[in-house]
Amino acid sequence: MKPKLKLNPDTHGHFGIYGGQFVPETLMKALRELEETYRRVRRDKKFKSDLSHYLTTYAGRPTPLYEAENLSKHFRRNFRIFIKREDLLHTGAHKINNTIAQALLTRYLGKKRIVAETGAGQHGVASATAARLFNLSCDVYMGAEDIERQALNVYKMKLLGARVIPVYSGSKTLKDATNEAIRDWVTNVETTHYLLGSVVGPHPYPMMVRDFQSVIGRETKQQMRKLTGSLPDVVMACVGGGSNSMGMFYEFLKDFSVRLIGVEAGGEGLNTHRHAATMAKGFVGVLHGMKSLLLQDANGQVQIAHSISAGLDYPSVGPEHAYLKMAGRVDYEACTDKEAVQGFHLLTKLEGIMPAMEPSHVFGYLIRNAKKLPRGSNIVICLSGRGDKDLDIIRKYESHVK
Repeated sequence: MKPKLKLNPDTHGHFGIYGGQFVPETLMKALRELEETYRRVRRDKKFKSDLSHYLTTYAGRPTPLYEAENLSKHFRRNFRIFIKREDLLHTGAHKINNTIAQALLTRYLGKKRIVAETGAGQHGVASATAARLFNLSCDVYMGAEDIERQALNVYKMKLLGARVIPVYSGSKTLKDATNEAIRDWVTNVETTHYLLGSVVGPHPYPMMVRDFQSVIGRETKQQMRKLTGSLPDVVMACVGGGSNSMGMFYEFLKDFSVRLIGVEAGGEGLNTHRHAATMAKGFVGVLHGMKSLLLQDANGQVQIAHSISAGLDYPSVGPEHAYLKMAGRVDYEACTDKEAVQGFHLLTKLEGIMPAMEPSHVFGYLIRNAKKLPRGSNIVICLSGRGDKDLDIIRKYESHVK
């Protein structure tokens, strides 16, 4: 029997028991304005035309769906593995889909400044890029540890005219950067739009970011039908906050013949406290304006997440992902740091494509679990970003392991 799925949140922004708006009263007006403006412009012909123009001529859509024949043969299971090449977009990742759309939306809101959070730096670079395109000022909050891990992306943001503001509180990573970006927004809500980078936060962000990223899945479905004449058997993507995976999965949610697999960061192992496996180890809680699954201790305090990947280093997950797990529509698995590095090397050596550490988790998961997938499967993997930014991280990791 097919599960009953609701593809959109209710009027209060809930996906089942997850989602909602857990924010200070000072932000409620801004959230209502944002939702009203978004619902209006997504039906507006000029907005849609302008967004399509920028995504095509500036960002580089549509992205190719590449058949990885060497990788397919490697597993000796008669697979056909296809890779959705979001890494080929301008700025090197899927983040540009959302930042261009939200920066354009900022114009409709009549605001001149954006603030953003970033972990791996890809959303920060994409936000700074979109700010330049639309002549907006841009401040990016970034954890001090991530600034050290992602020095190249920090330099890029500064070249683009953004101010990168280091965050020294807590774990000095993505969660803490998000905290500070929200504090800034509360203080400057009349003049500033918070350009949130994932399908997290208070409603309408999870819905809105998903919709802006769903171009990934729409293109993939069309391309698979053209290349194979049918839908894929399996679709896979990495999950941190969850924007690339939600963008890929959304178009396939009602296609129940397609198995959807999200791969989160297993860090140093699920039997340790050094992981970011929210789906496997999280409990219901509230963080950053939303109710979702959350890594927390027995007293309800947020635990520090760990991943070799700064983009997956987040102790919660988008509320729609939590709902899809509860509904049984998406299978969520974990991949360790070690396995992710192995996945990086596998794709690099077999296909000449260097994936970012975030999607490397999918390839690492596939190495361990290929025998569990049916022979002859057509598999699509979302390659959400390229690996240039992570080369120092991988080198340091491997020198430490040795």
